Amino acid sequence: MPKMQTSEKSIESYLRERVKALGGKAYKFVSPGNNGVPDRMVCLPGGKALFVELKGPGKKPTPLQERQMNYLAGLGFSVWVIYSKDGVDEFIDFCKREVMPQ
Repeated sequence: MPKMQTSEKSIESYLRERVKALGGKAYKFVSPGNNGVPDRMVCLPGGKALFVELKGPGKKPTPLQERQMNYLAGLGFSVWVIYSKDGVDEFIDFCKREVMPQ
């Protein structure tokens, strides 16, 4: 039996749960007049904000999304593209190790 691929929606739900467990919030990020912004703005204790674009397996960001993510990264924000629940786990590990107050 072939392995079922995880949907973008289930990855997004998993991200919200994992961020909440850290004491943070993964806000749905919508910026009128600024198409292509990342899906989620993750706000963590200590006043830290990161941006996350979620994609289902095999999908990739559009050129507009790439431009928006590069702009945010140029401002000094951490910007992630996550394709799986394993990717969410890597993101959470990064947050614990590099972003969260000790």
